[in-house]
Amino acid sequence: QVQLVESGGGLVQPGGSLRLSCAASGVIFSINDMGWYRQAPGKERELVATISSGGATRYAESAKGRFTISRDNAKNTVYLQMNTLKPEDTAVYYCNARRLRLGSILNDNWGQGTQVTVSS
Repeated sequence: QVQLVESGGGLVQPGGSLRLSCAASGVIFSINDMGWYRQAPGKERELVATISSGGATRYAESAKGRFTISRDNAKNTVYLQMNTLKPEDTAVYYCNARRLRLGSILNDNWGQGTQVTVSS
């Protein structure tokens, strides 16, 4: 049974920092591409950052320079370090694990999400 469990969300003031964690089980973590997505009320879910099985990272424009995605394969965990948080970062953040084969999605799994609220 695949499980992705996010943690680390909460309430933070503008300019503050949070580190989100996503612990994975039931998957071969090291061969999955991992990602963080977020969805704010009234908006569509958007990609925040991804990290491939090989460690290559990509970021949404809004996250560049402020957020860092990383992974620890030994711990089956992916992280999202968020600095200089802004009110517009407020959203539910979801962890994603994806395995591709020949351009098709072989497996696609999502966590339940963790709430991040940036407000004074």
